Amino acid sequence: MILFAFEQYAGMALELEKAIGQLQPGTFRIARFENGELHARIDSLVMAQHCVVLGSVAPPDEQLLSALLLAHTLKKEGARQLTAVLPYLGYARDDKDKPGQSLATAWVGSLTRASGCDRVITVDVHSEKTKQLFPVPLVSLSPARVFAEAINGYGLAEATLVAPDEGAISRCEAVRAAAGMSSKTAYFEKHRTETGIIHAGPIGKVGPRAVIIDDILDTGGTLVSACEQLSRTGVEEIEVMVTHGLFTGTRWKDLYHLGVKRIFCTDSVPLPPGIDGSSIVSLSITRLLAKELLAIET
Repeated sequence: MILFAFEQYAGMALELEKAIGQLQPGTFRIARFENGELHARIDSLVMAQHCVVLGSVAPPDEQLLSALLLAHTLKKEGARQLTAVLPYLGYARDDKDKPGQSLATAWVGSLTRASGCDRVITVDVHSEKTKQLFPVPLVSLSPARVFAEAINGYGLAEATLVAPDEGAISRCEAVRAAAGMSSKTAYFEKHRTETGIIHAGPIGKVGPRAVIIDDILDTGGTLVSACEQLSRTGVEEIEVMVTHGLFTGTRWKDLYHLGVKRIFCTDSVPLPPGIDGSSIVSLSITRLLAKELLAIET
């Protein structure tokens, strides 16, 4: 296998190469012509090889175009098999077919197939609907074991796991089983209104320490609302665990004023520039990706 990793995933690429002995680094560059159009150049021989692209299709849009242009170029140069490793699958939340509105999840899937990708590996995709909308095989790896190790490592095994909405219950249950926790999962009912998000609950008993688990921390609106409710019920300490830490805007910082001690997130998305990481714990997903790539190759 030859790994073509974009710069933001350079550290993850090195760890993958250590974990997978037969994984060799490939060299390439994405540049622009003077008129601004993108072009790719590959400096590695890829004929009849299994090539792996490690990158992102999330905004800024240049990432989507660059990753797919690289994939198309690798296939053009004779790659036998092409796997796109996209730790965070952007556009996966635009998966509802509503009249007059885009269905960007399906659009990205079509672009991925057209660019020559034979499969996509991601972590904790937003919903099962995404797999149905993708025209190429999509493998979504669960971070449950990664979160479970953090829960036991930070002495949180006696805390209550809380799902910020009903869609996150299965994530919490997977973590609870992996960590061997005895307390039952509590959850909220989430409703969207014209003015924002309203949480009803929590439903289920929540102890003095709680761990909220979700797939994405974007602006933080859902998590802030859930933490406000937990604070009102007397929860003294809250930990937040999310797979993908986007940290958009500033509202998510309100979490620290609502009893949140730490925010755990995987390294599926590099922390944005200027983010104070002193109370953010980054969890590696390298082992998850390495195991899946090895399974494909063997």
